[in-house]
Order: sequence, then structure tokens, then C-alpha cells
Amino acid sequence: MENEDICKRIVQRQKDRRKREKRIKIVVLACVLVVFLAAAAGTIVYKMQGSKSNNTGRNKTAVKEETAKKEQEKNTEEETDAADNDLFEKPVYFKKSATYQDMLSPEVLSPYVALADINKNEIIAGKSYDTRIFPASMTKVMTLIVIVENLKSLDETFEMTAEIIDPLARQQASRAGFEPGEVVSAKDMLYGLVLASGADCSVGLSELVCGSENGIVDLMNKKCKEMGLKNTHFMNTSGLHDENHYTTPLEMAMILKYAMSNETCAEILSTYQYTTAANEIHPEGILLTSTMFSRMYGDEVNTVKIISGKTGYTMEAGNCLVSYAERGQDKYIAVTAGASNRWNVIFDDFYIYGNYIPNPPGYSKNGNVQTDTAQEDVNAE
Repeated sequence: MENEDICKRIVQRQKDRRKREKRIKIVVLACVLVVFLAAAAGTIVYKMQGSKSNNTGRNKTAVKEETAKKEQEKNTEEETDAADNDLFEKPVYFKKSATYQDMLSPEVLSPYVALADINKNEIIAGKSYDTRIFPASMTKVMTLIVIVENLKSLDETFEMTAEIIDPLARQQASRAGFEPGEVVSAKDMLYGLVLASGADCSVGLSELVCGSENGIVDLMNKKCKEMGLKNTHFMNTSGLHDENHYTTPLEMAMILKYAMSNETCAEILSTYQYTTAANEIHPEGILLTSTMFSRMYGDEVNTVKIISGKTGYTMEAGNCLVSYAERGQDKYIAVTAGASNRWNVIFDDFYIYGNYIPNPPGYSKNGNVQTDTAQEDVNAE
């Protein structure tokens, strides 16, 4: 009996041992499986992080390359623009040329004259070119510059008022012809400002852009400082006489040079005739004619083509003209002021361009003035 019990205990211990061994194997297998799964998961995460890191690196590189490309393109565009506008981008104060000529010829009747080579920023000939003068309606070149640079759109409109028209009529100021109550576009007023020398347009544009004429005058004087002008100051937008409203022939040439660097200003200053939009007050619009091109065609001198300009007149200023001429790549500006006759400044220009700029081979040194080609005269200044 005792032996039987011993045998049973031995059998039971063997069974218990097999159970423990089986549990141990299960635990070991489970641990191995966990380690394997953890390793596999780690590998996947690592690969994903590596891929993300590579993509981020590639994205950063791509962004840097794209930024560098855009910066290069921008610099190239700026360099191109600078080359195209080299004559105009940086206002440079005109200096007296080493080969400057005094205009001693009796053919030049205007007492104040400047002839500028604007490629070189030099005054190459003149007469009292740095003396203060009253610019009269040549003022409107600066008015044009400031209005165009501050105008939101050429399509903006403004209603002309009696408060603008009546004082100008009493002062006998030149006007484009707009009437109180007439709604006019900024574009039409700009052409009226230059071609007809309209003071109604200068005041109307001032109120449209700045709320008052004084506001635009402030901008005009600020622009003078930006351009480095030393002897120019404005008191109004139209050129009506004021003792504190002045410039010099030299600085008037600089102002026109600046205006011709602006596409809109250059187009307006170069136009012979323009018709405003039709409306109830003017069903056919108003035909505006350039006060300069009404007296010339621009090809009267065989060595240059007169492209644009602006006249002026008050009793105190006399007759004035600032004009821009080209001969191939050569560009010139002439200012004639203080003349006693409105035709003097025109024929002075012809003579000056024909006799005081270096002539190309094959041309005789004369103005080749064609006195029979003047266009219809007009009274507006």
C-alpha cells in the first residue's frame, strides 16, 4: 500500500513537471513573439521617419532652389528695368557741360534759355539758365507728374463746380471748357490740363486726388525735394502768378525729363489733339488741341524731332516753352522763357536745336526752319 502511494506521487510530480515545462514554453514563445513584433514595428517606424525626413529635406531644398530662382529672376528684371530707364530712374542734378556754349546769337530772342543733353544730364548751351523765372503754365508739367503718380484710376470721375470755374473765369485763366455740373473722367481732365492748359482741370484733378489744390501743391513741392531741385517752388497747380512761384530753365528741363520717364505723362505731353467723352453738356465731347503742337509739327528742324512739350504765358512770366526732342538715341530738352511774343519761343526752339546741339555727319549746322508749316494758332496757354 505504501509503495502504491509512492508511485502515485511520482506520477503526479511528473505530470506537474510537464505542465510547468509546457507553461514555460508558452511564456518563452510569447516573449519571442513580442520581441519580434516590437522589432518589426520599430523597423517600420524608422523607415517612415527616414522617409519623412528625406521628404522634408527634399522639400526644403526645393523651396530654397525655387526661392533662389525667383530672387534671380527678380534681380534680372530689376537690372533690365534699370538699364531701360537709366536716363530717368535716378534724378541727377544737371551740371554745366565742359563744352557749354553761351547763346550769344541775336537769333535767340528769349532772355532765359537752357538746352540740356539729358543722356549726359548736362546743360550744353544757354542764357541765364540758372536764373529764377516764373514758369506760368509750364507748371502743369509738375502738376501732371504728381496727379498721375497719385491717381487711383484714369476712369475716376469728378463733377465740375461753379466754385472752381467762376474764380478762374474772373482771373482769365486758360480753361479746357468743362462746365459746372459736368461729370468728367480723370483721363479727360489730364488731357485738358496739358493740351488746353486748363486751370479748370488742374483744380478739378487736385480735388479729386487730394481734396484740395493745396494738397496737390504740397505734393508738388515734396516732389521737388525728391528730385533734388534747389530753386523751384510752387504756390498753385496752374501757374497763375505768385512771387513765391518760381523755377529756373535748368530745373524746368529736369522736371520735363522726369515727366517723360512716365508712360502716361509722356503720352499726354506728346499728343496733338484729343476729344473728351460725350455727355449731355457736350454731346460731341470737347476737341482739345496742344498749345505747342498748334504752332509746330515737330519736324521743322532737320536734325531732331520735337516729341513733346508745354507752353506757358502770364504777363509777369512772358511767353515760355519747355520741349523735348530726339535724334536717334540722343535726347534733348530746351527751355525758352520770358519772350515778348508767343512765336518767339517756337522759333527760338527751332534755332537752338538746329545750331547748338552736335550735328551728325552730313548735316549743315542750321535750324532748317520751315516757317510755312505752323499749325492753326489757338489762344489757350
